[in-house]
Amino acid sequence: MTDTKEKMLIVALKLFARDGYETVSVSTIAGELGMTKSALYKHYKNKRHILDSIVERMNQMDYERAKEYEVPEETINQMPEAYVKTDLEKISIYSEAQFRYWTEGEFSSNFRKMLTLEQYRNHEMSTLYQQYLVRGPLEYMKDLFVTMINITKEEAWQLALEFYAPIFILYSVYDGCEDKQKIFDLLDFHIDSFTNRIKSMKP
Repeated sequence: MTDTKEKMLIVALKLFARDGYETVSVSTIAGELGMTKSALYKHYKNKRHILDSIVERMNQMDYERAKEYEVPEETINQMPEAYVKTDLEKISIYSEAQFRYWTEGEFSSNFRKMLTLEQYRNHEMSTLYQQYLVRGPLEYMKDLFVTMINITKEEAWQLALEFYAPIFILYSVYDGCEDKQKIFDLLDFHIDSFTNRIKSMKP
């Protein structure tokens, strides 16, 4: 992706995160970039093309991060052996890294904010919100726990809820808190406590 196209995506996503995808027009994006609509159309056909490119970029970033932290990139049905090989230490490190990714990363943080804004008025955004921030992470953790410990799927679901729910809440706390380090301290304490609990459950 060229620097120009990359800049367009970053600016558009920033506007979507602030004002909502439905509200922002191509004219608004072009104006923010200091260019005409016709100049923007040379790179993206329409606003939908910009959104599709943003989602494609997020999918690519997610895949690359999973590989970087050596955790499964796909579902348990697609790569069961990777779930079996993933240990607690990798999960702990990856979970903290993901929190920083969704809060400190400009692109990913604005993507999260856009989905949060749009989830109640756009069905597709609601689906993406569930995929990236709610049901997707829950299912991922459930599948990791069920392969790590000799428990039922129902018990794994419960563990996934207990692990991920505080992390999910901390996203909103982070957005409204001036002392960001306090949030990371809470996150670290939660992850460490939960990790120790899982260790005690393993055979």
